[in-house]
Amino acid sequence: MSIWNERYAGEDYHFGTEPNAFLVSQRHLLKPGMSCLAVADGEGRNGVWLAEQGLDVLSVDSSPVAQEKAKRLAAERGVMLHYELADMLAWEWPENRYDVVAGIFIQFVGPELRAQMFDRIKHSLKPGGLLLLQGYTPRQHEYRTGGPSQVENLYTEDMLREAFADMEILHLAEHESFISEGAGHHGMSALIDLIARKL
Repeated sequence: MSIWNERYAGEDYHFGTEPNAFLVSQRHLLKPGMSCLAVADGEGRNGVWLAEQGLDVLSVDSSPVAQEKAKRLAAERGVMLHYELADMLAWEWPENRYDVVAGIFIQFVGPELRAQMFDRIKHSLKPGGLLLLQGYTPRQHEYRTGGPSQVENLYTEDMLREAFADMEILHLAEHESFISEGAGHHGMSALIDLIARKL
């Protein structure tokens, strides 16, 4: 059983069923009918919320255990999503397809594969499309309230500014905030938020 299937096993939702607070704070950018890709969407808390806003959501994840729970959550909330079971690094990312890409805590790859994934995210956005990205900064290792143990997987402002230099950066900020997302993310956290538009 993969580490992700183990993490998502059991009845509880590892990261809870409520959407990520940063994502919710960007509700004003979202319009019904927008096409949206939820990257590594896990048990569906973010994809389901995006569908509740009227977006046409594709929820992609590599864990069948998580995806079954995502489908259950969507049914409970009365929304429809599209699902694809795939490794994000091997997935055929469509070109110029999405109005919105949501990447919430997708820090499961190191620098080399991360650059590849960021390029594919850009490739999949329509011109004018928005990337909504939240992750942890290296200070998160002082808090130990969630996130990867590998420091090289974490984001800094300079790194994201360079990685998305070919997009219009609308918002980029590091901050320390208390988050409560199930057992997986709970407590004071060192976070970074990015909103960028494809040119």
